[in-house]
Amino acid sequence: QVQIVESGGGLVQPGGSLRLSCVASGIIFTIDSMGWYRQVPGKERELVALKKSGGFPDYGDSVKGRFTISIDNAKNTVYLQMNNLKPEDTAVYYCNANGRASILESFRSWGQGTQVTVSS
Repeated sequence: QVQIVESGGGLVQPGGSLRLSCVASGIIFTIDSMGWYRQVPGKERELVALKKSGGFPDYGDSVKGRFTISIDNAKNTVYLQMNNLKPEDTAVYYCNANGRASILESFRSWGQGTQVTVSS
């Protein structure tokens, strides 16, 4: 029903920047929130940034001041601008979207993830 596709991951040097994109497509009536989470082997998936429509963004403590989330409601797309990247940011980044497929049905979807590697 709702497809979530992330892009923009890759290899970057410490101190560099990267911009992730995530687009939701399919039968979508409204999107209530979109966010980014990340996970490394052996660790739990953690919140990176969350943006609710009409609200203010919420960031994980480790990325505050470095990452910025934004949503383009018209395009059903969320972005994550990552600056001053550190090796500790290396992880698979997942996009999440919550909303309504119709006036009667809600959805909660995850993307497949995109790898971000920060290394010299």
